[in-house]
Amino acid sequence: MGTIKKALFGAGCFWHVEEIFRKMKGVVAVVVGYSGGEMSAPTYEKVCSGETGHAEVAEVSYDPALVSYDTLVHSFFEMHDPTTADRQGPDVGKQYRSAIFYATESEKEIAERIKRELDASGKYAAPIVTEILPVREFYRAEEYHQRYFEKQKKAH
Repeated sequence: MGTIKKALFGAGCFWHVEEIFRKMKGVVAVVVGYSGGEMSAPTYEKVCSGETGHAEVAEVSYDPALVSYDTLVHSFFEMHDPTTADRQGPDVGKQYRSAIFYATESEKEIAERIKRELDASGKYAAPIVTEILPVREFYRAEEYHQRYFEKQKKAH
């Protein structure tokens, strides 16, 4: 395995995002949490209240020799509706916004290029509203949120 990199994506409820990214070849770990807000050490309850400004996000650790950032961004756009502001399905609020948090200028350029290409493609009936923002501090979510779907399967 080569050098591991991290990418940060918000695409609605982080349980769904984590599950999809975890199954991708080249992804070595996914941790769910919060980013993009103003409060330090936010809790799930505070984030859900809308008081903190954070988005539910997935921090994706990946091996760039096995999966490119470009591929991760394309997958991100496929896994949710990037045309709905502050909403994914029944989940409504700023914490469910569509956002890519970039760590380098290269990541920013890739995310912006893919967003432009998808917007121009006619794939979506409405414009893409995904925010492309510099990485902010990532706060790991409470343990019961990590690998949530896997834990639910084991409970049944």
